[in-house]
Amino acid sequence: MALGADFPLLAALLDLAFLPVVALSLGLRAWHARQRRQVVLLLVLMMLWGLDLLFHWTGDARFLHALVLLTALLILVIGGRITPTFTANWLRMQGLDPESVVSRPWLDRAGLVATLVLVVLEAGAWKVPALTGTVALLAALLVLARLVSWSGWRTAREPLLWLLHAGHLWVAIGFLLRSLAAFSLVPDSAWLHALGAGAMGTMILAVMTRVAVGHTGRPLRLRPGGLWAYGLILAAGMARVLVSLGWLPLMSGLWVASLAWSTAWLIFLMVYGPILMAPRADGKPG
Repeated sequence: MALGADFPLLAALLDLAFLPVVALSLGLRAWHARQRRQVVLLLVLMMLWGLDLLFHWTGDARFLHALVLLTALLILVIGGRITPTFTANWLRMQGLDPESVVSRPWLDRAGLVATLVLVVLEAGAWKVPALTGTVALLAALLVLARLVSWSGWRTAREPLLWLLHAGHLWVAIGFLLRSLAAFSLVPDSAWLHALGAGAMGTMILAVMTRVAVGHTGRPLRLRPGGLWAYGLILAAGMARVLVSLGWLPLMSGLWVASLAWSTAWLIFLMVYGPILMAPRADGKPG
């Protein structure tokens, strides 16, 4: 990818090969485990691949923008499964009321449908600002309503949980900025940074730090230094959005975002790399 400008065809082929390999790996695991609900994830992955293909074929950035929105949909699908469950389980272990975490299937479905409509509007390049802005605002409100029903504020003592909630909040912020951009109230790039550096970066780090300990037989708690990584990844997303809104100087803001982002992942590599390369702590295979 670093040499993509010199070898564009090779870079495109490598890029387009990635998601099918991921989908094949997921599909085989889901098949052997008889997890039929994973078909939804396979469909989303192939839709992401289709948008990527269209971008390489046409060079039109709207397909990348639609891809970012579709990734937000993926966050809502996976996050909607794990976040309320993990939150309720933790509250139960703390002797608190897990019933305060409420999942409403109709709210989940409404948010996913609104997001999917937003993807179609973006990919189709239908220039109807009022429609795009209204759908994006509706999607933001639905995500916020779902997030409130999960009682995320009660997880303030557990970073492994509140970062998952923060990732969903980024999705809502991204949709809200998409709505404002449709009405020309903010620059069009602001929502891309909120969903990209903000939502994607936050959710990926939140899941990886949890999986790294949970799937290696270790206690479900954040490792020393992990909180710094969390703070830095949030700061990186915030800096990118503030730069796009013109509230931070361009170059200094981008330097802050880049250094915060890179340092967050360097901390992850240093703290969790040894865990992921070592045998499971409980002696089980894996």
